[in-house]
Amino acid sequence: MRPFRESTSPLRSIAGSLQSFWQRAGRIERAACLVGALLLVSGLIHLGILVVGGGSWEGPVSLRKAMTFGLSFGLTLITIVWTASWLPLGDRSRAALLGTFTVACALETVLVSLQAWRGVPSHFNIETTFDGFVARTLAVGGVVLVAIVAALTIAAFRANPTVPISLRVALRIGFVALFISLVVGALMIGKGMRLVFAGEPQAAYATGGTLKPTHAAAMHAILVIPLMAWLLSFANWTERRRLAVVLLGAAGYLLVAAVIAVENYLGVAPADAPPAAVVLFVLGVLALLAAGSLTLTGVARAAR
Repeated sequence: MRPFRESTSPLRSIAGSLQSFWQRAGRIERAACLVGALLLVSGLIHLGILVVGGGSWEGPVSLRKAMTFGLSFGLTLITIVWTASWLPLGDRSRAALLGTFTVACALETVLVSLQAWRGVPSHFNIETTFDGFVARTLAVGGVVLVAIVAALTIAAFRANPTVPISLRVALRIGFVALFISLVVGALMIGKGMRLVFAGEPQAAYATGGTLKPTHAAAMHAILVIPLMAWLLSFANWTERRRLAVVLLGAAGYLLVAAVIAVENYLGVAPADAPPAAVVLFVLGVLALLAAGSLTLTGVARAAR
């Protein structure tokens, strides 16, 4: 999807670019965006129920899990459809990858929500035949998601001269970060299921999700960094300058994610982090904020 440059107004150009994306999108892309929107609505509904109803936000049977899966998978699905529009993929490959990814996202969210409403854990639960089927299906779905993102990541590293280098770099960093995030998620599921099969279900619930901060920190780089690069395409800057801002933002994001991952792996709470970790975290946040500010400033100045 290329920037829409027929108007001198950046806002109208951005709107035109999104409209162009939707007009060129095939049935699979449109269906995936619709499913993503429904997943987001599901997450927001569960959030409203938690806020209004005062339900528990903790534990393996909390509706918070249904909320988190709805919001995360909805946002990720729409983001993948959008970013994949720049990848050099054949029509059949694109349809197969996006279609399978859509089904997997929807299935994961529906099964987690179903178990939450039944008041039983969704992952690591093999108490009944049905619960075991759900847990195994979620595990298989996780593997499918990892495989699809791996294929999209490989595609992101193929040459595509029609896409600016700043956006190509942003896509590559974003997809690598997403792949790492999903691998971490798969490792959590594998660890939990291994404990369950060893006869330690309580240990699975207590320790199976210990890497959640790492998983979450890396997941949405696929949205933040390409979004920054795309917005920069509407600034009247040289490509070299756009690339520098993208690299600054990516460095900041990855530094924050790395600090979270190291603290998570070592079992250090953020409040107990050593000064060096705090400094690195703050530097990462500042770099990300600086890149975001430069991006918005560049787009705003283009209007003048």
